[in-house]
Amino acid sequence: MKLIQKLSIYLFSLILIGSTASCTRERGPLGSAENPIKIYFVPSVDVKVIEDNTKTIQKYLEANTPYKYEIAIPASFVAVVEALGTKRADIAAINTFGYLMANERYGAQAKLTVIRFGLPTYQAQFLAKKGGPIKKIEDIEGKKMAYVDPASTSGYLLPLKVLKEKNINPSETVFAMRHDSVVSMIYQGQVDAGATFYSPEAEGKIQDARRLVKTQYPDIEEKVGIIQLSDPIPNDPIVFRKDLPAEIEKVVIDAFLSFVKTPEGKDAFYKIYGATDFIPAKDSDYDAVREILETTGVKAETLATQK
Repeated sequence: MKLIQKLSIYLFSLILIGSTASCTRERGPLGSAENPIKIYFVPSVDVKVIEDNTKTIQKYLEANTPYKYEIAIPASFVAVVEALGTKRADIAAINTFGYLMANERYGAQAKLTVIRFGLPTYQAQFLAKKGGPIKKIEDIEGKKMAYVDPASTSGYLLPLKVLKEKNINPSETVFAMRHDSVVSMIYQGQVDAGATFYSPEAEGKIQDARRLVKTQYPDIEEKVGIIQLSDPIPNDPIVFRKDLPAEIEKVVIDAFLSFVKTPEGKDAFYKIYGATDFIPAKDSDYDAVREILETTGVKAETLATQK
């Protein structure tokens, strides 16, 4: 009986070892068909739009690098952060606060920064009615102020940092939940001032949040003006997980930089993230964002969950 038990255990061990070895062989090296490089794209726009355009990106990457890829669109930024930590994701396009979480928890590194409207950074803007009582930032003291939402960088955190540093205290604050709603509230006189995203003019046309209501209010530029801009912070990064082989990292970065310069690549990245190019990035580029969190007393984890 003991001999039979010993033989059974031995045979089971051989099967287990063989099965494990087989799984390892089947999985193959990273970048192979059996073990593709996994790229996560966070849901910033309609999922169908992301799915259609990431197919174009995957096709280019597989045609121009020696690797195979698998694209995933998770339900949230937090899911991307955890995937980077468990090696279920190798590369991710993620929001800034999600990146700070992934870096702090799992050592993920920003390697590319998105370019939008020709800039690698973005700013918040303070808006108020032209000809009204608010002509400079200090005039917001004691007035009613509209923000977008508590998780918005340009619509809350950046302007909040400006006001805190200048010790300016509105008498009341409201969250309109959308950038266009903030602009509308200022236009209609429901609030004295508001904060939204800023983008520089292009081809003589405004690109900041006021453009979102131009159809509804054709005279928005004449009625609502910019009081002040915040300091710039970097756009969202493309992030690589810790310990990803340096050779793979370089090949993929070069491919992203090449593809976004083609008409197909520019179109695909623009439709997904409003991006028209990328530039190389490093973790210290995002220290300015860490400073915002420190000044405002907000945690990146909270924001990444809400975004």
